[in-house]
Amino acid sequence: MHNRILITLFMAAAATGLSGISLAQTPTPAPAAPPLFATTKVEGTENVYVFRYQNHQAMFVVTPAGVIATDPISYGRPQAAKTYLEEIAKITKAPVKYLIYSHHHYDHIAGGKPFKDAGAIVIAHRRAKERLAALKGLDVVIPDQVVDGKRTIKLGGTTLELIDTGRNHSDSSLVMLLPKEKIIFAVDFNALGAVPSRLAVNDSYPTEWEASLKRTLALKWDRQIPGHPGPGGRLGTREDMEKQLAFMTDLSTDVKKASDAGKCFDPAVKDVRLPQYATLQGYEQNIEWNIHRWCGYWGRGI
Repeated sequence: MHNRILITLFMAAAATGLSGISLAQTPTPAPAAPPLFATTKVEGTENVYVFRYQNHQAMFVVTPAGVIATDPISYGRPQAAKTYLEEIAKITKAPVKYLIYSHHHYDHIAGGKPFKDAGAIVIAHRRAKERLAALKGLDVVIPDQVVDGKRTIKLGGTTLELIDTGRNHSDSSLVMLLPKEKIIFAVDFNALGAVPSRLAVNDSYPTEWEASLKRTLALKWDRQIPGHPGPGGRLGTREDMEKQLAFMTDLSTDVKKASDAGKCFDPAVKDVRLPQYATLQGYEQNIEWNIHRWCGYWGRGI
């Protein structure tokens, strides 16, 4: 009898253990894919929204007198601009008065025709208009008005400042500042907690980029709406930009030393490393692209 009880207890324990193993080995379901597009109001604001389509984002501001929209984000996805306007119409019946380009790269500003057809005035950096007029890209609307230095737009009680903080990822970037909300919309020249990607650095202006970040940090803002979703969809912070500036400053210093020693492009792209920034997202994938670009500047003058 005693042995029978022991055997019964042993079998029950074994079954419990096997059950635990079975549960432990159950595969974790993959996270659900985000919806194709989404529109969200920025927390703490009355009228500032983010429209996301796939991995691109734009800001729009709703006022009683009309809407200020940015970046149609329709390159390779012409339906995005139509969806963007439909999302705005769900919030307000006021017309889109302005469409503002963050810079001239097509992945952000293609697809403006539906906005233009609806009566929007298209605004961009002066250099953006020059580039777009020369390129004659399909599905790209040439700006009606340009910004040199700075311009302030006032509409329905909202003030939006368009500011040229210098060349960075492009030579045509505008920082869009909402002074009341202390929010900026800045695209592609500030990676949120990440090393800039190959596409971000390919045609960039290295030391001028650092200066542009400093000028942007000198503006009075607390949060940044980026042109691509941040980690977890979050907005950017001043700390994000300060970290990127520190990374670029240290990268520039180390690459110049390598260039002065005659090591650009090789072996600098393999030898130069910044381990203090290894925790930044995309470090392993993108560090060599960044070194290569800065080698082009310090080692070739390009």
